[in-house]
Amino acid sequence: MTGMTDHTELILDGTKIAWHTDRVAAWERGERVAPITIDMALTRACNFACEYCYAMLQENDRKVIDKKVIFDFLEDCAEIGVRGISFVSDGESTISPVFSDAIRHGSELGLSMAVGTNGLALTRMRLEEILPHLTYLRVNISAGERQRYAQIMGVREEWFDRVCKNIRDMVEIKQRRGLGVTIGMQMVVMPAYGDQILPLAKLGKELRPDYLVLKHCSDSEDGELGVDYDGYTALYDRFREAEGLSDDGYKVVVKWSKIAAKGKRSYQRCYGAPFMIQLSGSGLVAPCGMLFNERYKKFHIGNICEQRFKDIWASDRYWEVMNYLASPEFNAQKMCGSLCLQHKVNEALDAVQKGLVELRRPDGAPPQHLAFI
Repeated sequence: MTGMTDHTELILDGTKIAWHTDRVAAWERGERVAPITIDMALTRACNFACEYCYAMLQENDRKVIDKKVIFDFLEDCAEIGVRGISFVSDGESTISPVFSDAIRHGSELGLSMAVGTNGLALTRMRLEEILPHLTYLRVNISAGERQRYAQIMGVREEWFDRVCKNIRDMVEIKQRRGLGVTIGMQMVVMPAYGDQILPLAKLGKELRPDYLVLKHCSDSEDGELGVDYDGYTALYDRFREAEGLSDDGYKVVVKWSKIAAKGKRSYQRCYGAPFMIQLSGSGLVAPCGMLFNERYKKFHIGNICEQRFKDIWASDRYWEVMNYLASPEFNAQKMCGSLCLQHKVNEALDAVQKGLVELRRPDGAPPQHLAFI
């Protein structure tokens, strides 16, 4: 992938499902469709201890995703028609020994590859190796000041300086080599972190990634993280001030639609899972990260450390789970945590299924990162 980042739209608060009408139409005909996007981790381990970490609620049997497992998986994905794979999910993939090899192999197979990371382990040498093979690289950095960063992210203060240096290196490498990769920063905003919104937006203006996204924090259906969704309202002025720091090369984006939703869903059925599934860093295949925990075993489909992904995807078990989520027996308002990965896709497909809108491919140039819906 070469050439500087293009100037087509970057959708950070919404869904790109309308650009995949072929896959949606096949699904509506009852065909077994491959996911468009797979969000996964290469390990359950992490070198940070973020206060807002949802993955801590999602322990399951750990198995090791080694080089053979991930190469087989990527080859299966390319074969069945998966379009994009993001290493995000429930672990810090950069600390897996197969991280760089997996990105390169996926890219060479024609898959769009992406990474969400805390950024600590991404030294200049590793960045030179992986950036040419990535569609986007997003650094989770939920504070703009050293001391608050250490508190919120559960690490030593000096790690803040290392991560900032790594972001500067990403930007420099991208510009020097004329790469098409999008570099972003992301803040998971708990209402108690409101004091960090503007310092981080200003830090981003210095570091010069393509964007900073300010997003909500998801919670479990039992509210185990204690997210106060009403508490976001008091931050609206700060969010708008942060947006005002955007310029031609740096965009501050607030995920207004999810923040304003206050943890509520307008739909009951989950239609998004066949188009966008999640894998745990343990190798577990499940519809989404909110269902990784052992107590959701009835939604667990298989494990790529034990079985080829193309066989898991083609199995009756896979489609039993997908069809159950889309059935009247399932109620996402009562049986799921808040603001999940598939939330925007679900909203769009729910409106289509209810006959409220017709899904048709939008006119004009498609947005960036089309394989990540």
